[in-house]
Amino acid sequence: MENIIIIAILVLILGFAGWYVYKEKRKGNKCIGCPFADSCKSSCCDQKKKSSRRS
Repeated sequence: MENIIIIAILVLILGFAGWYVYKEKRKGNKCIGCPFADSCKSSCCDQKKKSSRRS
């Protein structure tokens, strides 16, 4: 019984994570989880690298 509960919790977590990724990709965000994802024209990772080089 404990294994079923643990498996159900893991399936829910993975399901919600997949749903979030799907939702963000449909909105057109290229960098999911990036704070600049909505306003970024190219890759958000490039902005982070450029800003860290300036420091």
